[in-house]
Amino acid sequence: MRPRTIVPSAAAASLVLAALTAAPVGAAPAGGLRAAAEPPPLEDLVTGDAVMDRLQDFQDIADANGGNRAMQTPGYEASAVYVEDTLRAAGYEPERQYFTFDDLVVDELSLTAAGVEVTSDVYPAEYAPDTPDDGVTGPIVQPADDLVQGCTADAWDGVAVEGAVALISRGTCPFADKALYAAQAGAAAVILYNNADGALNPTLGAESDEWVPTVGITQAAGQAILDAIAGGADAVATYDLQTHVEEFETFNVIAQTPGGRDHNVVMVGAHLDGVEDGPGINDNGSGSAAILEVAVQLAAATDGGQDVENAVRFAWWGAEEVGLRGSTHYVADLVENDPAALDDIATYLNFDMVGSPNYIIGVYDANESTYPAPVEVPPGSAETEAVFTDYFDGIDQAWVDTEFSGRSDYQAFIENGIPASGLFTGADGSKTAEEVALFGGTEGIFYDPNYHSPADTIDNVDATALDIMSRAIGHAVASLSVDTFAINGVGNPRVDGIVAESRCLAGTAYVAVRATNGEDEAVALRLVTPFGQRAFGQVAPDANAYQSFNARSSSLDAGTVSVVARLAGGGENHSQTYDAAYEAIDCG
Repeated sequence: MRPRTIVPSAAAASLVLAALTAAPVGAAPAGGLRAAAEPPPLEDLVTGDAVMDRLQDFQDIADANGGNRAMQTPGYEASAVYVEDTLRAAGYEPERQYFTFDDLVVDELSLTAAGVEVTSDVYPAEYAPDTPDDGVTGPIVQPADDLVQGCTADAWDGVAVEGAVALISRGTCPFADKALYAAQAGAAAVILYNNADGALNPTLGAESDEWVPTVGITQAAGQAILDAIAGGADAVATYDLQTHVEEFETFNVIAQTPGGRDHNVVMVGAHLDGVEDGPGINDNGSGSAAILEVAVQLAAATDGGQDVENAVRFAWWGAEEVGLRGSTHYVADLVENDPAALDDIATYLNFDMVGSPNYIIGVYDANESTYPAPVEVPPGSAETEAVFTDYFDGIDQAWVDTEFSGRSDYQAFIENGIPASGLFTGADGSKTAEEVALFGGTEGIFYDPNYHSPADTIDNVDATALDIMSRAIGHAVASLSVDTFAINGVGNPRVDGIVAESRCLAGTAYVAVRATNGEDEAVALRLVTPFGQRAFGQVAPDANAYQSFNARSSSLDAGTVSVVARLAGGGENHSQTYDAAYEAIDCG
């Protein structure tokens, strides 16, 4: 590891103190000097081109397996084998974690509106309830806003919504907002139609008692209904959805670096599965491919993952698209069977959609600087977010906050107190003028118009967004593999108050060195100068190691001393070298 150099203060004539920075909130006491081992340069080694090549592999897998990579399909199995083979070639030993869960199976699904029978591309919204046994029938109504998108409560002012079926266009706001405002106004069901070519497979984000039966249809089907009404057809709709619960089995893929602290694990995840209706290349081949390339490059740069300070654990989650099942199972299993291992996770990084065609560079807003979080944000999450935002600021890359909502695979982690953050290029929200100014693209359309559709292919992944995000993921993983001190106070041995002082005694020059153990346990310290060295075997917490070294001369030139700290923790030795400068002195 590269030693940390401490620059002398210009204000000091003969006393040179180590340059100190304030410790992050919730981490070390203020004034603590942190070790700074050099992380591998993954922001240079992980490229968008390499990740795009991996996305092509996922596209080829989908093309060869019925057009998708959904749970319990040959495409998912082939995707997992591809990930596992790549990891083994890089030196990892991936494992599958199988699990079962109950999910809904559709028994009856039909929609007729204004005499138009919609027979294809009819998708019940995720988390929306079934209809009664005989379906829902009611008059068709639309919101009063100009775009008939129903994104505010007052869009339903003056509309006879009670008991009606709301017909709403996609656009401007999330599906959940549209369904919620319609339901609160009294709608018995909601039909969402696309505002672009292709199928519409909506999600309401989470379960809620406020939802009413909600279904997505194509733009063409929506327009056919509107044309029929305009032509005098009876504006009545009937929607019927009946489902039953069935048990499913699938698996996660997990791999960890062989080296590093296994009691301070940096966890990195992306869901591997897609929806049934397309290859799922942005959602979420992009996140899966990005962390796969990061894993490969991390291993290549650290002797097969041996030379990392903190273990890095990669996860490709199964069954995310049917309710975050894989990540939820993983955390629940630790809670029940190995809570100490859950506590060993320093932080969790989540990557779900990092190549959207109308992208933003979004960072989960863990410090709530833009969006109040609708969930409890665990301590250390803001510091995890800062790993990304500091990187972007350092390269002059614009970024924006995205809500720390818990609506992806970090949900189970934060619910159990594990810090988290992540990156996101956008899904079904609409791009603002301000975001266009920052990132380009098109105002007023979705960040990913192909979200949850057959058009989510490699042809609709933005190469620039993928490159920016992949490099950022590499940077974050590399940085945290070295040090998570800002997040949880765990890092290389901490040394406080390093002092290197050049002084005179009876016409002879000396260098006096002092260092204070900043750890909560004994640390071995070695003071190394050009004039000799001294080892201190077990320096107690907050105790000093001090030695004055005789230069055997009446003068000395400016130079550097080193303080080598070594800590035994978790059965492993961790060391760090700190350098401090002393000034020239003439005692003649």
